Amino acid sequence: MSSFDEMDAFEGASLSARAMAALPKDHLKWLNEPQLEAATKFDGPLLVLAGAGTGKTRTLISRIAEILHTGRARSDQILAVTFTNRAAKEMKERVQTYPVNVSRGLQWMGTFHAICVKLLRRHSELAGLKPNFTILDTDDQLRLLKQLLHLSNIDEKRWPPRMLAGHIDDWKNRALTPDKVPAAETSTFNNKGIELYAQYQIRLRELNAVDFGDLLLHMVTIFQTHQDVLEQYQRWFRYILVDEYQDTNVAQYLWLRLLAGAHKNICCVGDDDQSIYGWRGAEVGNILRFEKDFPGAYVVRLEQNYRSTPHILAAASNVIRGNENRLGKELWTDAQEGEKVRLIGHWDGEEEARWIGEEIDAMQGGTRGARPFNLDEIAILVRASHQMRAFEDRFLTIGLPYKVIGGPRFYERMEIRDAMAYFRLVVSPGDDLAFERIVNTPKRGLGDKAQQTIQMTAREHGVSLVDGARIVVDNGLIKGKGGKALRELIDGLARWNAMTRGPRIEVDDDSVIDDGTAPMRFGEPEVSHIELAQIVLDESGYTAHWQNEKTPEAPGRLENLKELVNQLDNFENLQGFLEHVSLVMDNEQEGDGAKVSIMTLHAAKGLEFPAVFLPGWEDGLFPSQRSMDESGLKGLEEERRLAYVGITRAEEVCTISFAANRRVFGQWQNSMPSRFIDELPEDHVEVLTPPGLYGGGQPAAGIENRAAEANVYNSPGWKRMQARQGQYGMSQPRESRNTVIDATAVASFTLGERVFHQKFGYGAVVGIEGDKVEVDFEKAGTKKVVSRFLSAKDDIPF
Repeated sequence: MSSFDEMDAFEGASLSARAMAALPKDHLKWLNEPQLEAATKFDGPLLVLAGAGTGKTRTLISRIAEILHTGRARSDQILAVTFTNRAAKEMKERVQTYPVNVSRGLQWMGTFHAICVKLLRRHSELAGLKPNFTILDTDDQLRLLKQLLHLSNIDEKRWPPRMLAGHIDDWKNRALTPDKVPAAETSTFNNKGIELYAQYQIRLRELNAVDFGDLLLHMVTIFQTHQDVLEQYQRWFRYILVDEYQDTNVAQYLWLRLLAGAHKNICCVGDDDQSIYGWRGAEVGNILRFEKDFPGAYVVRLEQNYRSTPHILAAASNVIRGNENRLGKELWTDAQEGEKVRLIGHWDGEEEARWIGEEIDAMQGGTRGARPFNLDEIAILVRASHQMRAFEDRFLTIGLPYKVIGGPRFYERMEIRDAMAYFRLVVSPGDDLAFERIVNTPKRGLGDKAQQTIQMTAREHGVSLVDGARIVVDNGLIKGKGGKALRELIDGLARWNAMTRGPRIEVDDDSVIDDGTAPMRFGEPEVSHIELAQIVLDESGYTAHWQNEKTPEAPGRLENLKELVNQLDNFENLQGFLEHVSLVMDNEQEGDGAKVSIMTLHAAKGLEFPAVFLPGWEDGLFPSQRSMDESGLKGLEEERRLAYVGITRAEEVCTISFAANRRVFGQWQNSMPSRFIDELPEDHVEVLTPPGLYGGGQPAAGIENRAAEANVYNSPGWKRMQARQGQYGMSQPRESRNTVIDATAVASFTLGERVFHQKFGYGAVVGIEGDKVEVDFEKAGTKKVVSRFLSAKDDIPF
């Protein structure tokens, strides 16, 4: 254990420090009154409720500078905790610009994990480790868990290691060692979770290793069991400052409480209205009960916003008032009034993407609004990553530069590339690169040796890898589980390839060609290319692979796969779709020029843009139905906080949009506008939906109905559906508020007849060929569609 004799904190300020305290406080002159109060209230617990854009970073840095300026502590006696390395770096750099001598630097400023690494290396022996312990990354952790599952004879396909890793991470976030996991959770992971957790911890110590969760867990345990160590750090850290306190989990909360337990000079800065990471262990209750945890705590509210216009702030404030569990504050600004928040409804998601693309073009060219916008001043913030696909396709088509923040582009995502490789093999069995990608994805027990056998066999026979693999399985060159799985894959590829064609058609004798053989002709495929794509993903085991992954990313990957399959409806066959993707990816515009930013709402936290688009505000999508199903009111309130975060990212222009229809599992589904839309204040919102766009009807009161004016929600078809199924209400279950459109009815049409298509709208029949009808659509141009997807003008299916 390290000695702290040399680190005993001085009791009084030095003469030089006291002399410095008499100097002008230039670093405080830019603060408003609440910021100044937060920067100079030193003794006892302090909670700074900092609304979005209220200058919390400036306040934190001013507080640090003032502590140093007055000689209350040296720079190495201040513990400042941030949530990201970027934030820590920014704060260190900005402190150096203040008129304060920070000769030794801020040695204890960093993330929870970075600070705990330093502490744990000093006291590693108390955790059964050596100072040079290794920190495992995710891959190493999964490899170790996989070994434990194998030793315990547990089928990792049924009980994947990622699922166990998720449970262990949750326990560590809650500061639970194996012996402290509640009895109610003994059934976890087929009643083996706690036992495997204990074995995992033993194995980590044997390897002199830790995972990221251990960094905090070990230090909390050391502080709880070694009072002398805790007291030494309590004496040393005279002041504790915590940024983004609303995002702390239980382990982080306990660690902070233990360190501040003596002097209680802890300042926590955060915003309960921006707590949006509950899915990764953050507990909004930590900030809500701060005054109970630290009796006598002083609370300062930073409410003057320096980022957004009054209309934007009013919209955000009105929405967040819907949450019951919050401390409460009211944002305001001295900024000019600016534009109202804009709200617009669209027929479907593709139309939404088209409109936003055109709007960005107009904003860039200066033909919309008071000033032209650079592309890097514009952001599109989506609730789910699968929404990005429509915008990426549209922007690539019109040549609008963009970048995806916090993740790869849609077609560059791992799960999309895997799925595309399967589709490529179905169309072109000789695509060796695609085969190499998916032969062991998902895992089929085909290691490097097995794959080398396939490669060598294919080269020896001069055939593709698919044919080489068939030779391998036919001759039993790969045995056991791997051989069986490989045969299933090869048979599946042959079956799926056959499904791209219909049954072979017999031809007349006069069509025999010169070599005496008849030309090969096939009828219409028995399944559509959309159905085939889903069959491939399901029968290959790829869908089940992600369904079994119990990680935060898995649901999003499944949503992306669904969106990929939905996209196929815009093409006549699988080959056409593959060609489209290849062309648009080849035409991507890279370079260092300005680009529109596309990201999720979660990734946007902490950022700001002059113009922000918030698409997809529909119940079930936003708020997320999964979040509400899993967490009830708690989940709904976190979704509302996410809406608040989205709106407050905008500085000058904020546009909210929704679509009347979304494609779900290959079928069109009516979508209800998000319940958050009616929580917007009407006086601060401008509805842009063009009157008469979709049909007549008198709008009812409320923003949601005004946005849907003359829209599908007031059309005769919608009213007929309401009469059949009952009046829709926000309190009804989701199932009763979303109706899948039945587009299977077969109708007979004549030239010139007026028809309706769920995606393309109204049009007139200009040609008929078998079951295919050529229609000149009013808004989408001339297209050929299968007749069963059309309805006569007076029989529109709703």
